Amino acid sequence: MPIPWVYTEIVKHLAASDELVRVIVQSAQEELKAKRCLERAGVALANIQFIITPTDRGWMRDSSPCFVKRGPETVAVKFAFNGWAKYANWQQDRHIPATLSAALSLELREALHQERPVVLEGGAIDSNGCGTLLTTMECLLDETTQVRNPGFSRKDYEAVFKKYLGISNVIWLNRGIAGDDTHGHVDDLCRFVNRDTVVLCREQNRHDDNYRPLAENFERLHDARLEDGARLNIVSLPMPKPLLFEGVRLPASYANFYIANHAVLVPTFNDPNDRQALQILQDCFPDRQVVGIHAVDLVWGLGTIHCLSHEEPL
Repeated sequence: MPIPWVYTEIVKHLAASDELVRVIVQSAQEELKAKRCLERAGVALANIQFIITPTDRGWMRDSSPCFVKRGPETVAVKFAFNGWAKYANWQQDRHIPATLSAALSLELREALHQERPVVLEGGAIDSNGCGTLLTTMECLLDETTQVRNPGFSRKDYEAVFKKYLGISNVIWLNRGIAGDDTHGHVDDLCRFVNRDTVVLCREQNRHDDNYRPLAENFERLHDARLEDGARLNIVSLPMPKPLLFEGVRLPASYANFYIANHAVLVPTFNDPNDRQALQILQDCFPDRQVVGIHAVDLVWGLGTIHCLSHEEPL
């Protein structure tokens, strides 16, 4: 099976720079299997910590808590998880915030609005860490498909973002990319790379399903402002050619990268645009090593590197 070795490659690059990597496994037996893979790949286990807990899936971006700095304090904010308002098997994943906050000895704060738990996945938002947040209308405001919080308006979400995440400014994009079963997660199309710069996926083929939605999102970003009123710097990121599995389009995107302390891990797809995407991101992160991770096998599961991971506070 290729997936354990893709995971191993991800962990290898993170642990190589003395970054602590926590890996959630289902059992002691699975921990042993993971250790064997890492050892065979020459990964030192000193920087790896295993947490044994049952889960329904491996998409840590969406079930993990958000970590928020409040002065010298760090708080873990728990949003409710319900399988993207689509799948039935999510009951074990909802315990991930409590498990991780306990492992980090952090206070866990539940996000509520009008006395209701707020459903929100980490892949639905992206922030510059200074008060501005990106999200999509398709994911959070659609009233008929995968509705996370029935009856919520923009104002409701913006109130939640301000109260729990310290966000003063929200940039609403419209639609996500084709093949995304989350119905519009922003981490597949647009990401902050520093306080005032975003990378936005662009499709050059006018006949591709992604062409018009991504062009419209570019127009929205062109008119958007940061928390201080300044304009955004927008860097275009190519899209790989469509990837299909059993006739279903997969959400392959270079925007689903993970920013580590000393590296940026970027999904690649055996595509001519792989090299261009890696160079664009290297230019955006001159102080980090940009590393391509083969992700064709991962994206068969409808997600890649950013979906699988979640940064934790130092």
